[in-house]
Amino acid sequence: MTKRVVVTGMALASPLGSDINTVFENLEKFENCVEYNKDLDQYQRLNTRLSAKVKGFEIPPTYNRKVTRTMGPLSIMAVRTAEQALEDAGLLGDEIITNGQTGVSYGSSSGSLDAIIDFYGMQVDKVVRGLNSGSYVKMMPHTAPVNISLYLKTTGRLITSSTACTSGSMGIGYAYETIKNGYETVMISGGGEELHATEIAIFDTLYATSLKNDTPKLTPSPFDKNRDGLVLGEGAGTLILEEYEHAKRRGAKIYAEIIGFGTNTDGTHITNPNRETMKTALELALKDANLSPDRIGYVNAHGTATIQGDLAETWATEQVFKRLVPVSSTKSYTGHTLGACGSIEAIISIEMMNRGWFHPTLNLNDIDPECGKLDYIQGQGREIKTDYIMSNNFAFGGINTSLIFKRI
Repeated sequence: MTKRVVVTGMALASPLGSDINTVFENLEKFENCVEYNKDLDQYQRLNTRLSAKVKGFEIPPTYNRKVTRTMGPLSIMAVRTAEQALEDAGLLGDEIITNGQTGVSYGSSSGSLDAIIDFYGMQVDKVVRGLNSGSYVKMMPHTAPVNISLYLKTTGRLITSSTACTSGSMGIGYAYETIKNGYETVMISGGGEELHATEIAIFDTLYATSLKNDTPKLTPSPFDKNRDGLVLGEGAGTLILEEYEHAKRRGAKIYAEIIGFGTNTDGTHITNPNRETMKTALELALKDANLSPDRIGYVNAHGTATIQGDLAETWATEQVFKRLVPVSSTKSYTGHTLGACGSIEAIISIEMMNRGWFHPTLNLNDIDPECGKLDYIQGQGREIKTDYIMSNNFAFGGINTSLIFKRI
C-alpha cells in the first residue's frame, strides 16, 4: 500500500530573501533581484555582468570553523535551510532524525567551485598546496546532502540529485517516492547552488546570458519576444517531506500534499530541449497524481528566458493542458538559481497556492507569438483559488521534471 506524502517544513535562502514573509513582501514589489556584478569586470571576454545574489541569509555563530570545515558556500546554505526547515516542521532534535527513519535527497549542479579550482591548481602548477581533509568533500557533487546528513546525524537513505537545473525538483521527487513506497518516514529534500563566475561563463559561452548590463531591472524576460537570455542566481531551498499519517498523529502543520511526480530524459541533445519528451514528463506527473489537466489551477514554469527553452516548454504545456492555464516564471525575479531553482520555486508555489495569490512574470511586455498559447500572468499578479498546482523544471542533458502539489 502506497503512503501519502505531505510537506511539513520549508526554508530557503534566495535573492528574494531568506524567509517566506520577506520573499512575499519582495514579490509584491514587482521588482527583480538582478544587479550589475562588479566582480565580473575582472574577466576578459566575459560578456554578461549580471547576477542575482542571496539576500538576508545569516550564518549562525554555532557554524564555527570546525563545523564548516567540509562546507563551501553551497553546503552552508543547504545545511542551514535544512536545519530551519526541520525547526519549522517541529522535528529538529526529534529522535526520528537519527534513528534511520529520516533520509536526505538533495542536489546541486556541482560541488563548491573554489574547491574544484584548488585541485585544478595542483594539476597546472604541479604543486600540492592549500588542500586539506575537507577539500574533496567541498568539491564532490554530493557535498550538500552529505553535509546535511553529517550535521543533522541522519542515518537513513541518502540520495544525491546532482542533475543541473532539475537538482532541486529531482531531490523533492525522489524524496516523495522514497516515502510513498515506505522506505522512510521523513525526508529532507531540495537543492542548492552558489554563485560563481565559472558557472556564469558556461552560459555566456553558449550565448545564453542576458547582456542588458546597463538595465539589470529589465531582465530576464521569460516568454517575451525581446528577451535576450538568462541571468544566473544562487540559493537553496529545503522541504521536509513526511508520511501523512505520521504527520497527522503528531499534529504537524501541513503546507501541502505531493501527489504527482514525473521525470524522464530527452535522449536527443545535451542542451537543446525536446518538446515531446517535456510534454511526456508533465503527463507522467498527472498520471502519477491520477489527475486530469483541467484540475490544475496554476503552473510555475521553468521559464529561463532562453529562446529554445521558452518555446519548447510552453509548447509542451499547451499540448498537455489544451487551455489557457495560468503560468508564470519565478526566474523573472530571482534569475536562474540552477540546482536550487526547483526547490525554491516549489516553496514559493506552495505558499502562493495557500495565499491564493500568484506572482506575475516580470518584464513580460510583448508575449512571443511563437510561445505556446497559455494564460501568462502579467502586471500585478493574480488572485486564484485552486487546490492543485504544478511546478516544472528542465535541465542540461535533457532531464525533465514535473511536480504536482495539492492543498490540504
